[in-house]
Amino acid sequence: MSEIATPGQLRMSYWRWAMVTVPAIVLIGSLSGILSNSGYNNRWFAALNLPAITPPGWVFASAWTILYICLGLSLAMVLHARGAKGRGFALLLFFVQLIANFAWSPLFFGMHQVTTALYLIIFILMVTIATAFAFAPIRKAAAWLLVPYMVWLSFAAILNFQIDQFNPDAETKGVVVPAATSQIR
Repeated sequence: MSEIATPGQLRMSYWRWAMVTVPAIVLIGSLSGILSNSGYNNRWFAALNLPAITPPGWVFASAWTILYICLGLSLAMVLHARGAKGRGFALLLFFVQLIANFAWSPLFFGMHQVTTALYLIIFILMVTIATAFAFAPIRKAAAWLLVPYMVWLSFAAILNFQIDQFNPDAETKGVVVPAATSQIR
């Protein structure tokens, strides 16, 4: 017997990784958005002057779910490639961009740091491009799964830039009127 594992066993190993990575990334990404009150239900965001290219809320939810699934599958492919040259560095790049991704919503929606969020999303895009190049020699499909994410990040960076341009005082000025005020004399 010259094989350590059969092709079927190898496929099962990949799917075991995917059964952990996909739900974990979708869950953490969703929690990041929920805990930072991202989207149109955020009164601060709703009060901003939004560019015409801003899609409806359901587009963001659908797109991020699909993108997080792609990220999880991509990660599972590289995790499954034990012993591949450059795997450790590729995984480091992946986790750097992923942690930065999870930090974007709290930065933008929670802390209202529009300009800093723009710099962060550009950083995420650059690290994701590097990740795709690092993934390609290991698993080409893993690199290709990052392409829709990079396209969305590019769109999101343009959107973030326009929001920053249309709302120069969004970070310093409280654009949200308090829900209730009271005066005590």
